[in-house]
Amino acid sequence: MEKKKRWIIQIVIFICFIMLGRQIIGSKAMISEMIDGYYQGVFGGFCPVLLKKEETIKETILSDMIRIYYREAVPFLQYRTDYKDKKGQDLVQEDYYHFQDDETTDEVAQEVKKEAKIFHAKKWENPKYLRKYIYQIDSTTMAMDGELNGKVLLNMDLKLKKSEKPQILIYHTHGSETYRGSKKGKKSDTVIGVGDVLVKNLRKKNIAVIHDRNIYDVKNGKEERSKAYNYAANAIEDHLKKYPSIKVVIDLHRDGVSEQTKLVTTQKGRRMAQIMFFNGMSRTASNGDIKYLRNPNKQMNLAFSLQLQAQAAKKYPGFTRKIYMKGYRYNLHYRGRSLLVEVGAQNNTLSQAKASMSLLAELLSDVLY
Repeated sequence: MEKKKRWIIQIVIFICFIMLGRQIIGSKAMISEMIDGYYQGVFGGFCPVLLKKEETIKETILSDMIRIYYREAVPFLQYRTDYKDKKGQDLVQEDYYHFQDDETTDEVAQEVKKEAKIFHAKKWENPKYLRKYIYQIDSTTMAMDGELNGKVLLNMDLKLKKSEKPQILIYHTHGSETYRGSKKGKKSDTVIGVGDVLVKNLRKKNIAVIHDRNIYDVKNGKEERSKAYNYAANAIEDHLKKYPSIKVVIDLHRDGVSEQTKLVTTQKGRRMAQIMFFNGMSRTASNGDIKYLRNPNKQMNLAFSLQLQAQAAKKYPGFTRKIYMKGYRYNLHYRGRSLLVEVGAQNNTLSQAKASMSLLAELLSDVLY
């Protein structure tokens, strides 16, 4: 009898386990259904357009807001993930401070291919037009519409009176940058040699220029691009103390792009390297304005590059690329008429880069005198 009872109990327990197992399997489907239903309800309530169902006026407005957020705000707030864990000072002291413009890094400024834009005064007053056609704003920074007021920037008075005293300083933060076919160790084959040609063209126009031919990105035979801006800053300060008459400070660079990108234009029957004006915003998308990189001359910096860009569009469409904006200061704070220029890239020939300098000298003369 005891045996029979134990056997019956075992059968009952076995049956219970089977029923419990079926309940568990069934509940998984039920839970899945509940979750699916919940999210359908959330998306349906907050953004009915996703489910293609009829919307009330309130729902339509909310859907539009969500679409605008993902189309406008999300790209606007993007920034490099490697900045997140960095303290403010590290961004200056480490290799984040300089423009990632050399071919030895994976982060190069890619040319956005657009038709050459002819200057149209009314259109250039519109910040939306400038954002779309004139500027290329790096995802690590941001620019406010008030800063991109074309009417204000294009009408700012940047004119100077010619003087026998030096008015323009040209230097090279990354003076070791070379071109296709450059001879190693020959300074005249680097971006400094391109600077020599710019100086020659400016002097032909009776403009007094100082050319700093020192190399700041190589010390004791070793490349030190991350500290180059600090070294160059000391030199700029020395020049400005020695020549207080200097009103214009130009940092001449050579860009680095993918080999597929060709920065060549034909102007006046000559093949030339395209140039790009560059502005530092002293602001990151993640943390806003960088207080320790304050630039009281930023608005004039923006006016200077935009007026040069406009003059190029009027006279030589296709000669300039979009004006590039990035987050830091790049020593542009020393003078209102400070400019960083990228002349071609590593796959341009030296002769193409040097050929561009006659037009750059002409544009500078047009805007400044």
